[in-house]
Amino acid sequence: MTSDRPDVLVVGAGVSGLTTGVRLAESGVKVRIRAEQEPWESHSAAAGAIWDPIYAKHPRVEQWAARSYEVFVELAQNHFPGVRVIDGVEASRVPIPSPDWAVGLPGYRECVPADLPIGFVSGWHYTAPIIDMPSYLHELQRRLIVAGGELVFGQRLQTLGDAFDDAPIVVNCSGVGARELVPDPEVQPIRGQLVAVRNPGLTDFFAEHTDELGEMTYLLPQGDTLLLGGSAEKGEASAVPDDQIARDIVARCSLIFPAIADAEIVGHRTGIRPSRPEVRVEHEPLGNRHLVHNYGHSGAGVSLSWGCADDAAEIVLGLL
Repeated sequence: MTSDRPDVLVVGAGVSGLTTGVRLAESGVKVRIRAEQEPWESHSAAAGAIWDPIYAKHPRVEQWAARSYEVFVELAQNHFPGVRVIDGVEASRVPIPSPDWAVGLPGYRECVPADLPIGFVSGWHYTAPIIDMPSYLHELQRRLIVAGGELVFGQRLQTLGDAFDDAPIVVNCSGVGARELVPDPEVQPIRGQLVAVRNPGLTDFFAEHTDELGEMTYLLPQGDTLLLGGSAEKGEASAVPDDQIARDIVARCSLIFPAIADAEIVGHRTGIRPSRPEVRVEHEPLGNRHLVHNYGHSGAGVSLSWGCADDAAEIVLGLL
C-alpha cells in the first residue's frame, strides 16, 4: 500500500468494483480498491457471463446494458482476454414475442421451429458478448494497475463507515455484502451454479428465457470448455456446489445437446448473486463525506457493468 491517501476508495473487487475502478483511474482519479478476496476468488468469477440484461430492475437498465454491449464488442475487437462475441439462441417454453432489447441487436431474427430444441416454442437468434470471467477479471485488474489504481486485499470491512478512513469518497460495489455493510435488508443472496465440461463441439450459445431467475437451461461455449447452467437458489448464501443440482443441470442440457451426456466434467462454479428489487446507483451525501452506491445487479452484473460504472464514475467526477 502506498502512503498517499487516494481520492476515492472502491469497496469490492468483483466485476462492478473493478470496472468502476478502471473508469475512475483512467479519468485521472487516484483510486484504491479494497476487498476481502482477489477478483478471481469473487462471486463474479463464477458467473457464466453472457450479456443478457433481463434479470435486473431499474429505469436505466436498457441504457446501461446497451453501453456495456458496446464496450464488450470493442473489447472483443481488440482481443481483450476473456471477451468474445458469438451467435446463439434465447428461447422460451411458452409463446412470447421477442423483447424490445433483442430486436435491434446484431444478428437478430425470430426463430423458426427448426431452430428450437424440444420443449421450446418461441425464441430469437442474436449475437452477444460472452465473457470468460476468471481471465477477464485478471486482465481488468491489470488494466486498473496500468492506469495507476491500487488494490488492497484480505481485510474485511465491518461497516462502510470504516471505509472513510481511506478516502473522503467511497464507492460501494460490495454486491451481496451490501446487505450487512450498508446495511440494506433489500439485498438477498441467490446462489447460482454452473457445471464446466469439456466442449464436445458446441460453437453457439443457447439460453432459456425466463421471467425471473430460477431453474433455467443454458449452454455457453468458452473455447475448449462448455459452461452448463443453471440454478437460482433464493436465500442461499453458501458457495459450496450441490451435487444433485449439478446432475440436474447436466441432464437438462443433455436433452438439448445429447453429446453433453458423455462429456468430461472439468469443474464446478458457484457464486452468489446480489438480488435487489432495484439496482442501486446513486449518491448518498454524508456531510463532508460522500458515498456512491453501485450494487444490487442480481443476475445482470456483467451485462450492466460498464453502463453502471460510467454513471457511478460520473457522480464521483462531479463531486471531485
